[in-house]
Amino acid sequence: MKSSKQNKQKILIIRNDRLGDFMLAWPALALLRENLPNAHIAVLVPAYTQPLAETCEYIDEVIVDPKLKGELKNGSALAKLLAPKKFDAVIALFSRFDTGLAVWKAGIPERYAPATKLAQIFYNHRVAQRRSRSEKPEYEYNQDLVQAFLAAQGVKKPKAVEPPYLSFKPADAKKVKQKFLKKHKIPATKKLVFVHAGHGGSASNLSVLQYAELIKFLSSSKQRHFVLTAGPGEEGHAHRLSRMLGKIPHAVHLSEDGLGDFAKHLQFAEVFISGSTGPLHLAAALGRPTAAFYPRRRSATALRWQTVNPAKERLAFEPPAGSAESDMSRIDIRAAATAIAKHLL
Repeated sequence: MKSSKQNKQKILIIRNDRLGDFMLAWPALALLRENLPNAHIAVLVPAYTQPLAETCEYIDEVIVDPKLKGELKNGSALAKLLAPKKFDAVIALFSRFDTGLAVWKAGIPERYAPATKLAQIFYNHRVAQRRSRSEKPEYEYNQDLVQAFLAAQGVKKPKAVEPPYLSFKPADAKKVKQKFLKKHKIPATKKLVFVHAGHGGSASNLSVLQYAELIKFLSSSKQRHFVLTAGPGEEGHAHRLSRMLGKIPHAVHLSEDGLGDFAKHLQFAEVFISGSTGPLHLAAALGRPTAAFYPRRRSATALRWQTVNPAKERLAFEPPAGSAESDMSRIDIRAAATAIAKHLL
């Protein structure tokens, strides 16, 4: 490292889009914190991911993007918000015109971002990534930007950080689980299999009928109790799926008390099953085993949106070669259920 001054820097990280994208930034945040332990690390996020950002041990300050209509208007408002904070550097993991304009107008001297889109003109350090090629996981692209910044600080061989990236106090997690089991009258001996049939992400998902078929295959073991989760606007998926399951032991859990509370519930999932959605990446950041269904679309592949949990704790399923890029109907549900039962349960 060049000097101890770098440890005292004020650094802003920008990842102000969807939940899954934000969770895939946590390895990058962990990398930055591990290698600059005394730095002041702030993040810019939308209001709905603020509760999770506030739980992150790698973050010192959370700034909420005002998200005003119009990029010029939002960029100017954000610049006024950032300027008094006098950040030394900014690393934009996701490049947008309004945030680029904001960090430039705020006078942040060291500005890092992917070398893509018009917004790159606002940054004086641009990292070529070609994310659209989907050649590696999104979280690695995020880490590459942090590594470029660390290299400029003299950190030649950054210390790595292993998952999980999010955790809660064991006593708190235990209380949440006990309350959940009591509410739904679930025996403590049951393995809780969480299934999120919602379509919150940008990728195609299985149909509710396919999820019902998957659960029916997995229900052959009497040790399992299924938890159907849903976020705001996704309640219909969970309730339709519930009606299809009949007498198969299950409960419906709606995320009504914010993402922080939702995360505490995901922490006791034996396995979390879903499409490529934000809750999937939240469960993975908690280190929970995951089984995910991805389309063959290049921008939404299993590699690009790989989860951040250990490799042995994750499974990914895609339609066979030759399928239409968003045709999820060709996924072999029985084979997927067999793999989940064998490797994760």
